[in-house]
Order: sequence, then structure tokens, then C-alpha cells
Amino acid sequence: MSELAHSLPWVRDEAQLVMELQAGSDAAFDYLVTYYHAGVYNLVYGILGDAADAADVTQEVFLRVFRGIRGFRGGSSLKTWLYRVSVRQALNHRRWCWRHHRYQVSIDAEDETGHSALDLKDAEATPFDLTATHEMQATVRRALASVPAIFRSSVILRDLEGLSYEEIAEILEVSVGTVKSRILRGRRMLKEILDPILHAAAHPAAPAANPETPNPSHPYQPLAVAEVHGAAR
Repeated sequence: MSELAHSLPWVRDEAQLVMELQAGSDAAFDYLVTYYHAGVYNLVYGILGDAADAADVTQEVFLRVFRGIRGFRGGSSLKTWLYRVSVRQALNHRRWCWRHHRYQVSIDAEDETGHSALDLKDAEATPFDLTATHEMQATVRRALASVPAIFRSSVILRDLEGLSYEEIAEILEVSVGTVKSRILRGRRMLKEILDPILHAAAHPAAPAANPETPNPSHPYQPLAVAEVHGAAR
């Protein structure tokens, strides 16, 4: 971020930023877009799984924020409110595209065992922790698209955006117990998809034996082959 941006008063004071936004400050809105654009786009893209749609919805999110900022009363953080708008817009877009709910799962009451809030062991590695390379991160993104949206948004907010359970509950307007349940189920689905891929990457198939490759333990290698091996050392 530029030195000019760092000198602005709202960089360290969210209340001041909100005041400037509500007053119609173009500079404050430019800062908001610059600072939060990547997070909003990643969240929307994770829900929709389409880059072009995510770009369109991200633009719509900031337009709605610009039009609705005067109604922001500070009951939550600005980031929480912005992400709540993002989730709503992404889900609305998804419903508009498909005209029906492809995944309708009731999980707000109890889990399969009859218990309500599920405790997650965050010390365990998440699917995202297991994939360090860019290629594998792309694989996770593709796998994430196979997870129903109702679970996907919670996993993205927790594992990609690093939000607390309480913040996610505010954004999705559900209980903390429901958030934990959705994250747990979403992670399980991701791991089921990714486990075979990760196993294959860690244990690549051995290449087929080449009949022309000499056996280094054999004492009678042809001279030409021995010379090639010597040159390669």
C-alpha cells in the first residue's frame, strides 16, 4: 500500500473510515476497495467457483456497500458486515443462476449423533495446511467447488480468511455451533476428495523399467553405455 494510504487517518481507525464512507468520501471508498478487494473476491470465488462470476459479484458487493454504508450502525466490525454482504450476494447469484437449491441440508439443529455444537480440533492440519505448492492450492480450489455451498462458505471464512467462529456466525447469521458443524463437515468432504490426490503426489508410480538401461550391478556393461554413465557423473 502506498505511503499516502498509510498517512490517511482511517488506516488505523475503523470508526473514522466508516464516518468518511458515510460522508461520501471517494478516497475512503477507494481505500476500502483496495484493502478488502482480494478477501471479498476470494470468498465469492470460493462460493461460486467461477472467476468471471466472482469478478462480477465482487463489483456488485462494493456497489451495494457504497449505496448502503449509511445504514451501517456498527453492530459488528466493518469487515464482518462487508463479508456478510459478500456471502449474500454470492448465494443470491448462485440461486439466480441455478433457479433452485441444489443442496438443501438441514444442519442447524443436531448432527448425526444427536449432539448440537461440535468441537473442532484446530490443532489438526486442515486440507489447506497440507498443500504448500501453488499447484496443490489450485487442486484444493477445484475440490472446494465440489463441497456444497452451505459448508463451503464456512470453510473459506475459517481456513482461508482466518476468521473466528464468532465472526463467521455473525456473517452467516447462524449459531456458533452451526458454524462449527459446517466447518467440520466441509473439511471432511474436502479430505475425502483430496486424500487420493495427496497420496498419489506423495507416492508417484515407479517408472517402467527400460530394457536398454544397464544394470549397474552387472559386471559386463557395454563400453558405450559405461562411457555415457561416466560422462554424466
